[in-house]
Amino acid sequence: MTLASRALAQLATWPDLTQAVPSCGLGQAVSSAEGEIVHFHSDRDVDLRLTAHAIRHFAKNLKSTGAIRIVPGSQWVTIRLDAASDVDLLLTLVSVALQARQSWPDPADRPVFGCNDQRGAGFVSADTSGM
Repeated sequence: MTLASRALAQLATWPDLTQAVPSCGLGQAVSSAEGEIVHFHSDRDVDLRLTAHAIRHFAKNLKSTGAIRIVPGSQWVTIRLDAASDVDLLLTLVSVALQARQSWPDPADRPVFGCNDQRGAGFVSADTSGM
């Protein structure tokens, strides 16, 4: 079982989440009542949709880990699953994402752009010094 399949299996047990086909057409997705929240694009790369406020609020902490890539202007962060601890990080951030949608919702008129996979924003290298 890959790390991504393990994470997907765990998220599938959460009562407010359902498995879905991602709007980008690649891989598998998990949705909440408010829409898509996670895209599993490969055995290692996962896109997670956070609110703009949550990304700003947690940016310093998110950037400090080599497992997360933030793309400026995107509502999605990309998480690289290289270790079991990265799955734990993903599950924690899904919980943050669900809470953020209730606490800090994005304005209704803000357009939702495609996930980072559609923007060619996957991991190019493990070097995070430029973040």
